[in-house]
Amino acid sequence: MKAISSRTRLLRRIGLLGCATAVVIVGGCADAPSGEPPAEAPFAQPAAEAEPVQPGDEVSDEQRRGEVAARGAEVMPFDLDRSTHVFATTAEGGVQTVRSDDGDPEQMRLIRAHLLEEAARFARGDFHDPAMIHGDDMPGLHALVMGFERMTITYADVDGGAEIRYESPDEDLVEAIHAWFGAQLADHGAHAQGDHRGG
Repeated sequence: MKAISSRTRLLRRIGLLGCATAVVIVGGCADAPSGEPPAEAPFAQPAAEAEPVQPGDEVSDEQRRGEVAARGAEVMPFDLDRSTHVFATTAEGGVQTVRSDDGDPEQMRLIRAHLLEEAARFARGDFHDPAMIHGDDMPGLHALVMGFERMTITYADVDGGAEIRYESPDEDLVEAIHAWFGAQLADHGAHAQGDHRGG
């Protein structure tokens, strides 16, 4: 039960950070009654859903990657088998790029819409989707949730897809971004590639 209550606390914290920031950006969270923070919403998960495999759990890499791919397909609207994620570390943080492998216009539209939405969420401190896919003990995740106000997160269209750029003057956050990218590289297997740009 300790792991579940810890997970619940992290999801509540993510939800509250996202809601509190949304007050500044859009005037409030529509789902939260005035003066009452959301209990689990918008991050409540169906009771039948299995707990994600956490880093360090006794499972094979293949089993973990299979679970991550299944969860990724629930969160990402584009076809993971027809796209490639590139996680490039930089001296200031990193750049996450997703491109359609076959140049399909619908794939590119889905990639761009998803990354645009994710960039807006990350800029509010809402990292729920990566936590749902990779587990809430994902390396770097806690530091990003707590330090989102010290990061600049920008979205851009690129050939074949889109990118999100993460930058911070805070060395600890840069290290957290690198750790977070490393965890995604390990979990996505053949669907992802690593890179390093400058510095």
